[in-house]
Amino acid sequence: MPAGTGHTRGTGGTGARTVVVTGGTRGVGAGIARAFLRTGARVVVCARRPPDRPVTAAGRTARHLPADLRDPAAVTALFDRVAAEYGRLDVLVNNAGGTPFRLLAAAGADRHARVLALNLVAPLTASLAAYPLMREQPGGGCILMVGSVSGTRPSPGTAAYGAAKAGLHSLARTMAVEWAPAVRVNTLVPGMVRTEAARRHYGDAAGLAAVARTVPAGRLAEPDEIGAAAVFLASADAAHITGAELLVHGGGERPAFLAAATVNHEADRHADHQADRHVDHDLHHEEPPA
Repeated sequence: MPAGTGHTRGTGGTGARTVVVTGGTRGVGAGIARAFLRTGARVVVCARRPPDRPVTAAGRTARHLPADLRDPAAVTALFDRVAAEYGRLDVLVNNAGGTPFRLLAAAGADRHARVLALNLVAPLTASLAAYPLMREQPGGGCILMVGSVSGTRPSPGTAAYGAAKAGLHSLARTMAVEWAPAVRVNTLVPGMVRTEAARRHYGDAAGLAAVARTVPAGRLAEPDEIGAAAVFLASADAAHITGAELLVHGGGERPAFLAAATVNHEADRHADHQADRHVDHDLHHEEPPA
């Protein structure tokens, strides 16, 4: 849609955009940062610690600004600095989050509350800090939440994380209504992703192969594939998309009853073969942990 029609409101500026990716120093966040770097954007990644190696793509490097996203004062200072040094904020990607494996009864409410604080309250805090800047600038802005399939189904061992992500999905839908049309708000919903932490979650090569067999696509997603989806949702091509959830999960997870059944396993054998091929390729090309 031509600039100036008002139909690009909520997509940010028309020149080099400024993008903030929380937790953008590794894993999915680094994949998202690299994808925006390839578009020519000025990318800021924020985390408590700097990356082990710079986040780079297309000859460009993301800038690291330290911030503890659980500290509202630190978050306010972060976005004040972005406004002062870049003059605008076009895209905020609320990616920071995570959780250890912990059954509900294995910890008290305070431990689970910390997971909720990082995965739900911190994105809310960052979005509230970004909104005044986006609302007033020409072109508005775009906020992307990085949700999870854990927020769409039972999440044994990571219950607080799943609850936080379900809340994040709901929060984004409400933000999209309240902050329209200046700011678009959407959620990326990744499934399992092959990051530096994949082995800690899924085990060795045999574990990765077994997990990959549960995905119809036959493999885990790559961080840069999540990044490509983020770039699309933040683009002018998605100008009429807000309050939406984009599933990037390779088809989801194969229902457990299919494996439990005593008939109709031909499709399962084909999926097993495809998953083994993908995992062998992934392990051969896997980068060293960051």
